[in-house]
Amino acid sequence: MKKTSFLLLILLSFTFIYSCTAQQQDETKNPYYTPNDNTKLAVSNADWKKILSSKVYYIMREKGTEVANTGPYVHNPKKGIYHCAACGHALFSSDAKFDSGTGWPSFYQPYNGKSVLQATDKSLGMERDEVVCARCGGHLGHVFEDGPKPTGLRYCMNGYALNFTPSP
Repeated sequence: MKKTSFLLLILLSFTFIYSCTAQQQDETKNPYYTPNDNTKLAVSNADWKKILSSKVYYIMREKGTEVANTGPYVHNPKKGIYHCAACGHALFSSDAKFDSGTGWPSFYQPYNGKSVLQATDKSLGMERDEVVCARCGGHLGHVFEDGPKPTGLRYCMNGYALNFTPSP
């Protein structure tokens, strides 16, 4: 049993590392991935489809959701900044990250007041507050009013909609 658990842990670790690496490779081919540029982007979905991996495209442009505990960063303990996987815009700081127990990276506030925008999402027969990147409009996840102090908010984000840059 211990050997099986150990092998499963190694397999999951490899999958996580591969997922993060594959996502980071996509940004090198992406002319819109510019972390220090806050200029609003107007890029067609056809152009995004040529640049983004199919998983990132599905989440960010088709408003998909990854299965809980399968995306990167849900258990990332490192300090740094979480950027939009599509355009590189700074979205969240690790200082605002917390373990919500939901299986998705969760934050109690955005990086700053110009990081994200909210829209009403009436899909799946319910009304929720969708969170999108303020720069490129990519779908990130949803925000709920059951988070910790000081805001009481839980920004529940798709890990594949994020890229992480560790602090030096």
